[in-house]
Amino acid sequence: MTMSKKWWSAGSAVTLAGGLLAGCGGTGDDVNPAADTASNGQASASEQTQAGGGQPASKVKIVFGQGADQTDGTKKLVEAFEAKHPEIDVDVREFPNDSTQMHDQLVTILGGKSPELDVVNLDVVWPAEFAQAGFLLPLDRYIQNDGLDLSQYLEGGVNAGNYNGQQWALPRYNNSGLLYYRTDLVKEVPKTWDELLKQAEELKGKGGTQYGYVSQGKQYEGLTVGFTELVGAYGGTILDENGRSAVNSPEALKGLKKLIEIYTSPAVPSNINTFTEKETLNAFIEGRAVFARHWPALYAQANDPSKSKVVGKVGIAPLPAGDARSAAALGGWLGAISKYSEHPKEAWEFLKFLVSEEGEKIIAVNSTQTPTYLKLFDDAEVQQASPLFASRDFVNGLKSAVPRAITPDYAKISGLIQVEVSKAIAGQQTPEQALANLEKQIDQNAAK
Repeated sequence: MTMSKKWWSAGSAVTLAGGLLAGCGGTGDDVNPAADTASNGQASASEQTQAGGGQPASKVKIVFGQGADQTDGTKKLVEAFEAKHPEIDVDVREFPNDSTQMHDQLVTILGGKSPELDVVNLDVVWPAEFAQAGFLLPLDRYIQNDGLDLSQYLEGGVNAGNYNGQQWALPRYNNSGLLYYRTDLVKEVPKTWDELLKQAEELKGKGGTQYGYVSQGKQYEGLTVGFTELVGAYGGTILDENGRSAVNSPEALKGLKKLIEIYTSPAVPSNINTFTEKETLNAFIEGRAVFARHWPALYAQANDPSKSKVVGKVGIAPLPAGDARSAAALGGWLGAISKYSEHPKEAWEFLKFLVSEEGEKIIAVNSTQTPTYLKLFDDAEVQQASPLFASRDFVNGLKSAVPRAITPDYAKISGLIQVEVSKAIAGQQTPEQALANLEKQIDQNAAK
């Protein structure tokens, strides 16, 4: 089958409407009846028109929106789906990998009730917001009709897509933060953030490195993740069980002070405030950093001889602990259907394939994203893609990762955190002032 696919970027196609955001954070089946009937020379129902004497209609085209994929995973995923569904063409629309920018662009598109997207990738913290805003199609009827067993998936990913008792999104891949380190330089893996900072400063410059530690310090969602992890490590939390601010606490203050100490340390790049996952990855695999905080997908790339200068010298460990514990944030992405899609049935077929055993395996093997379909952790090819996937400790750790708040106000709260924490790191305000501002602003937004 010859594939002719349009891959296009959303960066220049969307004019952001800042005020809009302020106004609103597997079945494993290998048999597809539509594909079978097509192979027997019979047109499937979706290939026939209601009028015109049953003449074949043109293919249905749907658009899948997600962050840019630097691997071949998405391409192979779409090819596999189209081979099973010759009546459906899938165009991939790439959004920025900066999740904050992607969020704002999706809010602009869906807030305008545009039908230009059919299936969308959502960060684990977006489903509640998008569902409350009326952007998504509820999936319960589709799940029930097709007998999709959600107990076969990582519970955290399923829960992230559930809001007000309804399922709005399905988990594609989940992950949690990890500490990466150079095994040729690090003799004893740091167990606490204090130990990490001490070693990062001492080992900086050894083995051709430039930095002791790299992480995500840019004013975007990655900074909120880092803040969440440090606050959790010292026993704090951002919201209480009622959705009110709990951030102005002694525990959260300890976490923020430690974050500031790390990000203003000589162990980190002087431009740490420009680092996203991409810059962090590049610094580590190019041999310029001793330690790095990143997601599981980095492991395979760091051991790929065609990309990495540190092959065979990569160790992984849980994130360091604070006074309370090690606290890695739950991350990952879910698939959902736009409420404004003009092809919801075809969109469901594609979404169902995305989270199927076959679909998640393609992404796990080719993009080294952690699957959510539990059976895949016992698959030999998946385990070969990344040793992490064969680790029971890693899989179990996903279930105990620190969740970011499941709230419709998440994007607003995250934006507030990014601004106030960035100011504190830059020395424009004290940590105490930052938390006092956050407490007031979070409660003001939650009250609306």
